[in-house]
Amino acid sequence: MKQIDFYLDFLSPYAYIAFETLPVALQGLSYQVQYRPVLLGAVLRAHGLRGPAEIPAKRAFIYRQVLWLAHQHGVPMDLPAEHPFPPLPLLRLALACGAGPQPNRYVCETVFRHVWRGGADASAPERLQRLAAELAPVRDPAGEAVKAQLRANTEAATAAGVFGVPALVVDGRVFWGLDALPMLRAYLEGDAWFATSVWDDAPRRPSALDRLP
Repeated sequence: MKQIDFYLDFLSPYAYIAFETLPVALQGLSYQVQYRPVLLGAVLRAHGLRGPAEIPAKRAFIYRQVLWLAHQHGVPMDLPAEHPFPPLPLLRLALACGAGPQPNRYVCETVFRHVWRGGADASAPERLQRLAAELAPVRDPAGEAVKAQLRANTEAATAAGVFGVPALVVDGRVFWGLDALPMLRAYLEGDAWFATSVWDDAPRRPSALDRLP
């Protein structure tokens, strides 16, 4: 049985759709998923990247595209009243609910749907209070242990080569994005393509940019 590390941030609409569609995308396969909340902003900064929502034209297209993708996949989705929003309270709450270091699927599902269904403000204090009451965290979301776990998850993601979410890591291989789910399925099914040298050789191409003054 393969172990999948699913790196996510509740801020990401693509992570939400990938989370909702994962069981169907991998139906019939033997695997185990560990959900690992990370701070997307820190992951992006580690690679010198900007968030998609920081680029106005890209931001406009992304909202249209994710609503289309949700429609295409049959996933209920409403854009939150404000986006982007500070995700730290939700990330820490999810981590505080786990009996172990990571939250289970029910916790992640509840938080994702808090953000991406209904069109309300994901950061509204009264909504956050209701969410916390529903999830009944076993640890203090503001405690040092939870904060340390979030930092550890984020650092582990960066060390694994994760540069965005959703990212699913199996056997040290990073499958990034909603559209990588069919590729992930092929790998888990043992597609012979992954036994060739293509995976390792493809990124080794020299870049002409390195020769620019």
